[in-house]
Amino acid sequence: MRISGLIIIASLFFSGCSLIPEQIDVTENWSASKFYSEAKKALAEGDFEEAIKHYEQLEARFPFGKYAQQAQVEIAYAYYKYDESESALIAADRFIKLHPRHPHVDYLYYLKGLVNFNAGKDLVSKYIPQDPTQRDPGAARASFDDFGILVRKFPNSKYSKDARQRMLFLRNNLAEYEIHVARYYMKRQAYLAASNRAKYVVENYQKTTAIPKALLIMSDAYQAIGLEDLSKDAMRVLMKNYPNYKEGTASSTTEESSWVPWKPF
Repeated sequence: MRISGLIIIASLFFSGCSLIPEQIDVTENWSASKFYSEAKKALAEGDFEEAIKHYEQLEARFPFGKYAQQAQVEIAYAYYKYDESESALIAADRFIKLHPRHPHVDYLYYLKGLVNFNAGKDLVSKYIPQDPTQRDPGAARASFDDFGILVRKFPNSKYSKDARQRMLFLRNNLAEYEIHVARYYMKRQAYLAASNRAKYVVENYQKTTAIPKALLIMSDAYQAIGLEDLSKDAMRVLMKNYPNYKEGTASSTTEESSWVPWKPF
């Protein structure tokens, strides 16, 4: 009797469980415009994860049309703000490839530049100032190239002025990075390597603040390996172009840019 009672109770319990409704997908009947408006709202509120989810759902359910195209633009921005740099670059490259004549394609080149411009900055560096000239230059070169493509292809774009300013900043920092390397070689008494690195700066980064430093390194390195004429030539060029130069007086701007990234439509 007791066993049969337990069986009845168990059967009632499990049948009751079956009556619990399954989780409802509230987006099931959403239109493309509804997905877009919800994604836009989440983006404006800084909920980038939610925005990305809605953009992805929009593209999956409505792959064609104006909302899908706009979602492809704005999801790249959402990835960037969500610190998903790789996804942002992939999304930007995909859009550029699929829509090379889209009226907002210039922004995707600009966004690629921004992503690489800010690459390598961790949470600590956001609060503790760090010298950007000593970071791995790979991302800085990529950023410089991205901004360069934008400026060449879209010289009248509203993003080109900012891109040019960032390119100047990046160029100075890339030159300063080469100076760091050249000084490292000098400390290790690798004078030929140091002179070659400094010479590279002189040949490729004219009009940057690194030039007098490079000339001084060249002069010292050539003197150390017994190339007196080359050492004097480097010093002569330094004194002619920078007569008041003293080591440590010419430095690149190392403060991070305060430019505000574009906000989507």
